[in-house]
Amino acid sequence: MTIRNWIKFSINALLIGGGITGLLGIFIRWNDIFAEAVQNGQWGEFIAGFVWMIVVGLTMSLIAQMGFFAYLTIHQFGHNMFRSLRLWNWVQVLIIAVVIFDLIAFRFLPNVETSGQGVLYAALLIILLTVSFTTAYFKAKWTTKSTFISALFFMIVVTTLEWLPALMVRAGNVDSWVTLLLFPLLAVNAYQLLVLPKYNEKSEEDRLKLEARKAARRAQAADAKK
Repeated sequence: MTIRNWIKFSINALLIGGGITGLLGIFIRWNDIFAEAVQNGQWGEFIAGFVWMIVVGLTMSLIAQMGFFAYLTIHQFGHNMFRSLRLWNWVQVLIIAVVIFDLIAFRFLPNVETSGQGVLYAALLIILLTVSFTTAYFKAKWTTKSTFISALFFMIVVTTLEWLPALMVRAGNVDSWVTLLLFPLLAVNAYQLLVLPKYNEKSEEDRLKLEARKAARRAQAADAKK
């Protein structure tokens, strides 16, 4: 990918993360941050809280971007190590199963103290799996069927690893943060996975155009010498 397209790719990911977190933060963190400011007419506090949500979203987007490029390296390493895409896919399926089990048994269940929390964590798991399978489906549809498992691995395993710091917190109103931080990670990861081929193709087109211009200049210079 060319630097120009990489910058566009990265900025769009930042905007997605910041925008989603800012908007959803108003609803998810309403009682904690925004309700009192609105009741007291403190609109400066409201705006400050909204900007803070955007900053959090930008941070999540940066984490997601680092996770994506780390995954690309791991995927290539795993493919080379197992020397077979089918075997590497089975390994990825096993890791997906382990991560889902860990998420339920060691992240969600220990934190469930009320039925409401149980419903919340079940809903978050369903959202994670639904978005992951949907993204993997479209990735396979728009590229090749062999990418389905790898896309699913990225969306479930890597997103969970990026989400892990929020899941490990035990103090304060952690449920709202756990809920809020999942959405920018899913959105940015889905965007990166589905849109990267477009930017790669655009970069290749830009390189071909650049080479064509260079060839034209060389031809003009050669004609001028004659």
